[in-house]
Amino acid sequence: MVQRREPTARQVRLGTELRRLREAAGLTVVEAAALLGVSRAQISHIELGLTGVSEERLRRLASHYACTDTEYVDALADMATDRTRGWWETYRGRLPTPFLDLSELEHHARFLRHVAILYVPGLLQTEDYSRAVFSSRLPELTAEELEVRIEHRRARQKLAIPYEALIHEAALRIRVSDRAASKAQLARLLDLSEATHVTLRVIPFDLDGFARASSTMTYAGGPVPRLDTVLRDAPHGSVFLDSEAQLGAYRTRFHKMEVVSLAPEPSRDFIHRLAKEL
Repeated sequence: MVQRREPTARQVRLGTELRRLREAAGLTVVEAAALLGVSRAQISHIELGLTGVSEERLRRLASHYACTDTEYVDALADMATDRTRGWWETYRGRLPTPFLDLSELEHHARFLRHVAILYVPGLLQTEDYSRAVFSSRLPELTAEELEVRIEHRRARQKLAIPYEALIHEAALRIRVSDRAASKAQLARLLDLSEATHVTLRVIPFDLDGFARASSTMTYAGGPVPRLDTVLRDAPHGSVFLDSEAQLGAYRTRFHKMEVVSLAPEPSRDFIHRLAKEL
């Protein structure tokens, strides 16, 4: 099988899950290769996402690894046989790979949850808001780079899966552009809050004991909870987190912030009041 030069985050995740299954079974790469009748290098390449794996071989490996979670194995098989070339592929070579990995993650997600502290989430931004955010980047983007990022963000916003966003008041008040752009952004949020698949909640400043200002994240639901993914922003790009311990911690973190946020209807009232102040 041809070796991939740059596997996608989804391909790497499949390999990671197979490695976790092997390690949980207490088997070495050499032992796994012997059970499957392939070379050690082939198992290593599969676990690194550098080569694919057929459904038949994947199920054989899961059986050798004594994995009895049939829903999980079925989900892995779907990942292994998926040949989707999504809309984001038209941006390959035009945008950095993390942009494409994010689009693919969102495309396959069953639901999305977002915590935003300083910026309105990208999926909810107006074009003027997105333009202001991208224009602030250092080093500065060329005009072409700026436009392709805005175009890509517009394409991402066509998602219609269940989406819940917890947005801190700071993100609603910070003017990334001018007063008119901020007012238009708040109006956009009010419109989107009426969509059946969108739930918006505001985390107000007037809240005691909120020490989670670094909690910006996107939580993407997989076909089974073991295949959920957390996306965090880091100084040098986005980071995908998917270990069982990490997923559990971020589920708890989201729940704790959801509990202290305003309910959807009071949140709409809150955003409406902010818009009237502008």
